Amino acid sequence: MLLDALELVGIAAFAASGAVAAVRARLDVFGVIVLALTTALGGGIIRDVLLGVHPPAALVSWPYLAVAGVTGLVVFWFHPTVAKLRRAVLLLDAIGLGLFVTAGTTTALGLGAPPYAACLVGMTTGIGGGALRDVLLREIPLVLRREIYAVAALCGAVVVAFGDYLGLPAVPVTLVGSVVIVGLRLLALWRRWNAPVARKLDG
Repeated sequence: MLLDALELVGIAAFAASGAVAAVRARLDVFGVIVLALTTALGGGIIRDVLLGVHPPAALVSWPYLAVAGVTGLVVFWFHPTVAKLRRAVLLLDAIGLGLFVTAGTTTALGLGAPPYAACLVGMTTGIGGGALRDVLLREIPLVLRREIYAVAALCGAVVVAFGDYLGLPAVPVTLVGSVVIVGLRLLALWRRWNAPVARKLDG
């Protein structure tokens, strides 16, 4: 029950980030809800499509859709207040990332995916929704622009895959993987770490 509740918190956080981006882009209420749903559920849908799970879990579990949709509406109507809660949203987003990545990795391993593939699927589960959001807004996805986001996700996925390889209990390994992701993400935000970028070409 606790993990389910935390997963819904993560969905709400992802939906809020998508809705805030939509409000800033001056989309109408329908567009805000679409961006909220896409950001919150897109990664999970991509995961299920890659793993051959049909229909995707996000489309058959009404709480996922309800939480994401309601969050989008709340942001639409109260976006000035939500904007002031930026640190809280970033914290919830980090928690959501940790839960989604580890759950995605565990699901992939459970369906027989090799460890390297499970890590990539887990990472995609966490970052896929945000990437789709940015593409819909005609922006370069945030995960490809310097921020320590996808790297943190991949580190947590590797922890889960390695724990599974060693035959360790799934629940503690999943929790450790989530803590690694959340810790790296928050530490990067606090220290303002960015991934290195290539130097500009002359001319």
